[in-house]
Amino acid sequence: MGDLVGDRAVVLGGSMAGLLAARVLSEAYGEVLIVDRDKLAGVTTARRGVPQGRHVHGLLARGQQILEELFPGFTAGAIESGVPTGDLGELRWYFNGVRLKPGTTGLVCVSAARPVLEAHVRKGVEALSNVRFVEETDIVGLAATPEGDRVTGVRVQRHEAGSTEEVLDADLVVDCTGRGSRTPVWLEQLGYERPAETQIKINLTYTTQVFRLPDESILNGDLSINPVSSPSHPRGAFFSRIEGGKSAVSLTGVLGDSAPATPEGFMDFARSLPVPDVYDVLRDAEPLDDPVAFRYPASVRRHYEKLDRFPDRLLVMGDAACSFNPVYGQGMTVAALESMTLRTHLAKGTPPEPRAFLKDISDVIEVPWGISAGGDLAYPQVQGARPFMVRMMNSYMAKLQAAATLDGRITRTFMRVAGLVDPPQALMSPGMIFRVLRGARKAPRAVAVPPVGEPVSEPVA
Repeated sequence: MGDLVGDRAVVLGGSMAGLLAARVLSEAYGEVLIVDRDKLAGVTTARRGVPQGRHVHGLLARGQQILEELFPGFTAGAIESGVPTGDLGELRWYFNGVRLKPGTTGLVCVSAARPVLEAHVRKGVEALSNVRFVEETDIVGLAATPEGDRVTGVRVQRHEAGSTEEVLDADLVVDCTGRGSRTPVWLEQLGYERPAETQIKINLTYTTQVFRLPDESILNGDLSINPVSSPSHPRGAFFSRIEGGKSAVSLTGVLGDSAPATPEGFMDFARSLPVPDVYDVLRDAEPLDDPVAFRYPASVRRHYEKLDRFPDRLLVMGDAACSFNPVYGQGMTVAALESMTLRTHLAKGTPPEPRAFLKDISDVIEVPWGISAGGDLAYPQVQGARPFMVRMMNSYMAKLQAAATLDGRITRTFMRVAGLVDPPQALMSPGMIFRVLRGARKAPRAVAVPPVGEPVSEPVA
């Protein structure tokens, strides 16, 4: 294993961020413990600790590439187990009620239910000889030096009857406990400031149901159908073929609108979408479960990078640092990018310096946050500052999405940027700007839809 940075690292949370952090830490620490309140080993269903686990998830292309690097053969293994894949730019995308012209990106979209995808990654982590799960264990708090300047471990209590609080000593603690992270509270307890937060309140609701189609030929070979919500078309959906010959459908409502978690209400909402594709596919499909709803009130970015002081041997990653609106599918991929940042810091051969690491993952977060926060701020009802650059980019993106309905090359570039593979500057080259402005003038007009909150019992004309 070579020279080690430390004897033991403890990862708080067995989320995707926690699993990827553990994978990277296994290269630099003699032992890595993953602490979670849920059972982890062998679990392939949605966990209590991942309330969004039953809903359609997107693993962006850059995330797939990193998983392949960290777990060679990951994609082939997923395909072999029945997980369908496709080209990101060839999916059936609709923006403002009009389909984008397909554009081949060369990027792989892995279409699996979140628990299945997580289970594939967990299996790779379980195979590491120096990683161990500490399951069904509550995280009570941090252990630190008397001065509070260095974290020395984590206080935990197992769920077993008769268990008492114990301390897991650690040379490094990494918080991957998600948007409910208690690190801000723990910082105050140690005498530090809480990080400032930026919130974008989108008030999103996902309502999801799983189906089996009587004949998948109705999809014409498409992996997914995605009428994406927008200010002109607030109701959206993600229909995805997943493993085992099943299909998962997440209906999205924003600004307080939501699809009912009843079979009849679910179908009525699907029928109200700006395009009939999802409803047409579901009409004769067999429901495999009941609809379930998940509410996401706001995207939250915690600005740890702005703190002047931070305790040594403590890091924050994943949704604990920044929780993104899930319709953009960025969370798992950003966690993967952050794990590669952690790998870079560990390669120095010394424990990561927290403030330097938090600054670097802030740079990782900046682009996806700009995409998702900027997109949400395009809704006039969403509160938040809209500097000139945000207003300009939202105006340009509206033209780009319109032009992409006619030009597959624009779709290709757009999806490579949305997949976090190419930088946003790829959308702003002189040649691309020319194509966008020319195409936007020729693009078809968007399909009209009723305002959010209108009855959905009848199909939209």
